[in-house]
Amino acid sequence: MNTPIPTLRVALVDDHGLCRRGLTELLTNRYGIQVAGATDHEEELRKILTEQNPDLLVMDLRMNPLNGLQLLEIIRKAGFQTPVVILTMSDAESDLASALRAGVRGYLLKDMPPDEVVDGIRRVAAGEMVIAPSMTSKMIGILQHGTSRNHYQNSLNQLTDREREIIGLLAEGSTNKEIARTLGISNDTVKQHVRHILNKLNLNSRVEAAVLFAVEQKSVGREPS
Repeated sequence: MNTPIPTLRVALVDDHGLCRRGLTELLTNRYGIQVAGATDHEEELRKILTEQNPDLLVMDLRMNPLNGLQLLEIIRKAGFQTPVVILTMSDAESDLASALRAGVRGYLLKDMPPDEVVDGIRRVAAGEMVIAPSMTSKMIGILQHGTSRNHYQNSLNQLTDREREIIGLLAEGSTNKEIARTLGISNDTVKQHVRHILNKLNLNSRVEAAVLFAVEQKSVGREPS
């Protein structure tokens, strides 16, 4: 008998009631994601996190009186380690940099198609780090200007030839299955290589690895192959 897949449970934080209601209805009715609570208040958020223990927190960035990152700092100090996805209208590089420094696991934009937003939410819940596709160039800018340089301290020169092949394919947006097919190796072998790449580069996700590779390619004057 097949084991049922657990329902993803999220909490929503947005200071616009219409956004909270609309996103709740969208996630629940169209995508089968359970909304464990929705609020714009710090104390109510603490209650939701304590009593409902959601898998993920989907949070707006620019809110009043506390912005999303200030609120995130408060709940982290209170001991809550729920992964956070920022869902915002802001495509500013400075906001992305601040969010990454705060340790968010995803940065998505409200003008993205709903399917892409939900796909990003699900991928973060599965352990990935996800950045809105339109923000990739700005993430490269963050790296080039040193805003997050300490996080990307290790050199790509540590990688083997095979690992460089794989990170190059990651930079092109290939999935593990596509990489396995391209290189004629198993999916499990690809997963193992990706783990080794992330460990060597001191990174948390394939998104970061792909962006770091793109920065290196740009610095030496060639496009990723």
